[in-house]
Amino acid sequence: MYAIVEIAGQQFKVEKDQKVFVHRLQVEEGENVEFDKVLLIDNEGEVVVGTPNVEGAKVSAKVLSHLKGDKVIVFKKKRRKGYKKKNGHRQFLSQIQIEAINA
Repeated sequence: MYAIVEIAGQQFKVEKDQKVFVHRLQVEEGENVEFDKVLLIDNEGEVVVGTPNVEGAKVSAKVLSHLKGDKVIVFKKKRRKGYKKKNGHRQFLSQIQIEAINA
């Protein structure tokens, strides 16, 4: 059984006991969180597609930790103009574990 759920503006294909990195959630570590924007549920070949969301479906998860992603270097340059800009970025992430998919 899997579901496609929208978490923090992104869509993820999730299964039970799967660990997923998502954009930082405003929830403390160790707390449970529920997502009700379930777009699709597949229960062993029986597919339910929402319009846009599946009615009454929820995905519950537990927040394992908050962390920062890998550094991404942003480098801009215009040739022959002497223009160079170097910038770095690290995304704030939350690691969650999917506990249940309720259809």
